Amino acid sequence: MQIRHPIRATLVAALLACGLAQAGNLTIESWRVDDKTLWEEVLIPAFNKRHPDIKVKFAPTAPTEYDSSLTARLTGGTAGDLITLRPFDKSLDLYKKGQLDSLNGKPGLENFPASAKVAWQTDDGKTVFGLPMASVIHGVFYNRKLFQQLGLQAPATAEEFFKVAEAVKKAGKTPVALGTADQWETSQIVFTGLGAPYWKGEEGRRALIAGTARFTDPQFVAAFDFASRLAPYLARGYQAQTYGDSQILFSSGRAAMVPAGSWDIAYYRQNATFDIGAFPPPVPRAGDKCYISDHTDIGMGVNSKSKNKADAYAFIQWLGSAEFADLYTNKVTGFFSLSNHPITVQDPLAKQMLDWRKRCASTIRLNAQILNRGEPNMENELWNVNAQVINGKLAPKDAAARIQAGFAKWYKPAKP
Repeated sequence: MQIRHPIRATLVAALLACGLAQAGNLTIESWRVDDKTLWEEVLIPAFNKRHPDIKVKFAPTAPTEYDSSLTARLTGGTAGDLITLRPFDKSLDLYKKGQLDSLNGKPGLENFPASAKVAWQTDDGKTVFGLPMASVIHGVFYNRKLFQQLGLQAPATAEEFFKVAEAVKKAGKTPVALGTADQWETSQIVFTGLGAPYWKGEEGRRALIAGTARFTDPQFVAAFDFASRLAPYLARGYQAQTYGDSQILFSSGRAAMVPAGSWDIAYYRQNATFDIGAFPPPVPRAGDKCYISDHTDIGMGVNSKSKNKADAYAFIQWLGSAEFADLYTNKVTGFFSLSNHPITVQDPLAKQMLDWRKRCASTIRLNAQILNRGEPNMENELWNVNAQVINGKLAPKDAAARIQAGFAKWYKPAKP
């Protein structure tokens, strides 16, 4: 005679049901709150045409809270299956803690060049822990209508840039929409974005890492000097002006130019009523080579504690497809696929910026790799120092000396 145990049977059934409920479910962690609708209405449905049995949830966290919240969830075992990754050290730290899987040999990665993978691999290059998704390009947007009215051309050199700014100022308009209240844009857009031509992009960045160059060298001081010359051409009260204020100032037509990144294209398409042009970072002198910050910005990794690894890897493989590359590049305007897939960029401003790759040498943000690993943290220092330079509180040579001194405190190759 078989004896039944109702309570035990109910418990087993519940556990089985729970297991079935979890199977085929994926959650994506991200800081890209603005992309939530796109993921839900375009990207995930496209994936589901190939994998109808895998349910995917996009669960973003506000950008300013993402790093700390993600760390807490990963540590507590409650993070999603797929982790949207920032480039270089922050994600490398997650891998070193055992919180991300190695993606070596996983389908999808074969569609990316070595230069794209470097932002999500170990220092020795032996392990890739993130699939590259997209990069962003830095430059300057300008109001084509206003330029035409004033008879101005997009500047190619630093001196041409300031002549244009002076002409706009004499016409009674704000030449440059830029504030120092938030600080990050004075570093990530102005210094490391527009400064690349001064230190010759990768040549200068790698020299700092190797210890063969110093921030006090003329090429780096010159980049701080360029920033210091902006102050007379900013709006009154720019010290209290936020990034959002700058966006409004430019999109309303009250400012002629705005240092920006390609990620801003969607905002200006929605809010500006005039035709927008763009030009790459002005070079120091006529005839100098063009350099752009073509920054590897977003990757995707797999949570090492995910219960749905097979489905997560299926998603990773799809992220490496031509279908995703085309969708992401043309739907998330201003974010450019890092894959080898040929893509036709539909937005003319995005295409213009992407075409800079054909005539300009690409680099990444100066301190993104290795240079932020000690204290004082260079990223934080550059935010503060560049804001002070533009505010006239710190001379370019003193800014360079402060960054170099902080760097030398913890980085052996930088020591005197």
